[in-house]
Amino acid sequence: MTVTEFSSTVDLDPSRNVPGVRRPGFSSTLRAEWIKFWTVRSTMWSTVLLVVLGAGLTVLVCATNAAWLASGEADEHPGSFITFGMTFAQITAIVLGTLAVTSEYGTGMIRATLAATPQRGAVLAAKALVLTGTLFVAGTGTAFAGYVAGNRFFENEGIGIALSDEGVLRSMFGSGLYMAGLGLLAAGVGLLVRHTAAALSTVLALVFVVGTMVFLLPGAWGEWAGKLMPGNAGSSIATPVSFNPNLLDPWVGFAVFAGEVAAVLLVGYLTFRRRDA
Repeated sequence: MTVTEFSSTVDLDPSRNVPGVRRPGFSSTLRAEWIKFWTVRSTMWSTVLLVVLGAGLTVLVCATNAAWLASGEADEHPGSFITFGMTFAQITAIVLGTLAVTSEYGTGMIRATLAATPQRGAVLAAKALVLTGTLFVAGTGTAFAGYVAGNRFFENEGIGIALSDEGVLRSMFGSGLYMAGLGLLAAGVGLLVRHTAAALSTVLALVFVVGTMVFLLPGAWGEWAGKLMPGNAGSSIATPVSFNPNLLDPWVGFAVFAGEVAAVLLVGYLTFRRRDA
């Protein structure tokens, strides 16, 4: 029997009758990241804390300052207080963004993730979508809750703020955008350092400490350095009237903030591609 005759009677394909292995699509990767994100306790507790801090502190500050603001003795606008609690809710957004990346390195699960989905860009994109979607919805909802409850104290004093007033509706959705941006910034730093404590310390110091200290630098250089710091540039969009009139305009500041976040994410992604898991 010739080779040709043999091959016609016997299938030499080693893959015959072996189930094919289907490479997971992006929807599967996104679903996997959603499950990983929401099956750890830290996600739920951090989200709850975001709501408690963001809405709770806003209501508390509005309640304790309403009479003072109505008296005419205050130099501040009521709009400066209507999203006050979101200043502290930033911490939880940073925590969620950090843990979305570093927790997998801490447990070693990143190796299983990349074995299932070798396309690292798809993994990072899925993580970013889950994180930003969660933080945008939670941040926006928290801002609205704080506004509705806190504004009642202002209305009782005759200084209520309407959603149609300049900057109010923008600050509601802007709070969600800012929380999402902070989460991405923390995730980018997490990709670079791959350690939870180090990433948290870096981002918290950058937003809360360095962002304040640079204003102490002399001259216009210090003033502009302060304006361009991520926390200062991005936070303007989350309040109708800022406590600091020297910050950038809300949308200009957010554009600067978004560019900074994109730069950190790009560097984090390039590092993520080159490093071993």
